[in-house]
Amino acid sequence: MTHTNHPNLETQRLLLRPMEESDLDALLGIFTDPQVMAAFDSPPFSRGQMQGWLQRNLDHQAQYGYGLFSVILKASGQLIGDCGLEVMEVDGAPVAELGYDFRSDHWNQGLATEAATTVRDYAFQVLELAELISLIRVGNGASRRVAEKVGLRCLDEFTRYDTRYWKYGLTRDDWAALAQPRNQ
Repeated sequence: MTHTNHPNLETQRLLLRPMEESDLDALLGIFTDPQVMAAFDSPPFSRGQMQGWLQRNLDHQAQYGYGLFSVILKASGQLIGDCGLEVMEVDGAPVAELGYDFRSDHWNQGLATEAATTVRDYAFQVLELAELISLIRVGNGASRRVAEKVGLRCLDEFTRYDTRYWKYGLTRDDWAALAQPRNQ
């Protein structure tokens, strides 16, 4: 499968590249990490669940031209997470959700914020999306902090599939204002 619409993105420490079927084992390492799965209030994924999750993301990538990136640590070449955009329906309208999952041994190093900032900028500069949201399970303070660091604001709290979520959002106009140099 070619990914002509879904380029590689780079940061100082990370390579974000389109997800591939060969990422299955590395992704399974993330979604079997008990600390990661605690944020989902879910048991670890089985290999079959991981294959289904990966296939849904590959299908999304093919349908929309973008999706989740596999996040590779440049220093080691190791896949340590995913970060990207998924189109979902919220309040009856399709919107792109910014999401991220990282192995717990790479938490608290600013890597999720680094990846999410790059994906946010890609969404507005390249894809020219009107807005981004992030749905964060209530109580997941680490994901909430990442969303806030990249400029998203808490807009709502709601229940979806019997789970409470914070809905964070950022419009293209608000993002453009963030990018303006500050007068000192």
